[in-house]
Amino acid sequence: MTQTPTLRKNEAAHRYEILLGDALAGFSEYNVLANGLVFTHTEILPEFEGRGLSSTLVRHALEDVRAMGTRVIPVCPFVAAFLRKHPEFHDLIAPESRRAFGI
Repeated sequence: MTQTPTLRKNEAAHRYEILLGDALAGFSEYNVLANGLVFTHTEILPEFEGRGLSSTLVRHALEDVRAMGTRVIPVCPFVAAFLRKHPEFHDLIAPESRRAFGI
């Protein structure tokens, strides 16, 4: 039986987290700037790899950024790669920054 992940924003730690049951499965760290969130690192713990959790986590984080009405700066290679594959989130990157991230 597959567990449904729980997603949450941990503002104190400046990261989005994904949990399976009570266990932290991964996180995506960010820094807050006046013009948006800079995603710096995304990691899924080894015992949870291969389940698509990183994509689920990043999608949730980007949907939250959209709900906040702000922008994203994808310094994290995984977040940048996710954005390149998902044009529905391109509006979250400032137009003048898209080229720098291959978008």
